[in-house]
Amino acid sequence: MSLPANTRTANHDGGTRAGAGGAGAGAHRPGAVIGVSLKMYFGYQRSVDYCREIATLAFKHPAVVNDDIELFVLPALPALPEASRILGAAGVGTGAQDIFWEDEGPYTGETGAKTIAELGGRYAEVGHAERRRIFGEDDAIIGLKTAAAYRNGLTPVLCVGEPAAGSAQEAIAHCTAAIDAALNRAATLGPAGRTIVAYEPQWAIGAPEPATPDYISTVVRGLDEHLRSLPGQHDSRVIYGGSAGPGLITELDTAVAGLFLGRFAHDPAALATILDETAARIAAAKEVAA
Repeated sequence: MSLPANTRTANHDGGTRAGAGGAGAGAHRPGAVIGVSLKMYFGYQRSVDYCREIATLAFKHPAVVNDDIELFVLPALPALPEASRILGAAGVGTGAQDIFWEDEGPYTGETGAKTIAELGGRYAEVGHAERRRIFGEDDAIIGLKTAAAYRNGLTPVLCVGEPAAGSAQEAIAHCTAAIDAALNRAATLGPAGRTIVAYEPQWAIGAPEPATPDYISTVVRGLDEHLRSLPGQHDSRVIYGGSAGPGLITELDTAVAGLFLGRFAHDPAALATILDETAARIAAAKEVAA
């Protein structure tokens, strides 16, 4: 989808803010990042109830309490204020599943990153395969949305993934091109900030099984090396999505910083299992490092 001819250049007022999904100087670097998107599966009350269950889980999970795991949930937009209130108290971040590229103006039905930040959001998902396929969003639009997240202190969760199964090297080439297209466009509008790249091969989204662990690890290792070599992206991370669920994190290379979860984490018990598995992986890595 091409940009409208009358789209104006957005103003910017800086990068991410420390403690709001951004990584400020000297900030604690979590051992893993776990995100959950509720998509449009839950209504308002079910979303709020889910957030209460996750808050209860987070309050008593040592790895979340100690910030070893950076956990965030992206509910449907109407539930975001209440989700931010409930989950924020438990140290869990929230955000939006999409944002508009402008902060305000005559854009009927859209919501800007400025409003998401006001509602307590700290993350903004951009570039999901469903947005690309259903709404025709292209790299230019995704870059503008990434810039909107940066200037409003949100961490963009930038989704990339190859459309069809092939070799790992082909996937790396496709995804690095998508990352560069988005971040280069964003760079024309303001300073970069910390980015979470969610590698989601399009052919694995909604499938019964994820891509194979070796394939995921190889692709993410390549994307991580490329991403963190870019200006302003040293503290950025690459996580995996695409039919991710319990058991997967234990099979992945440590270059995979975590998981971006969909329906397999809509059961709080499944998310609890994933958090336990992730915490065990962090502990094992610390023992090796010691």
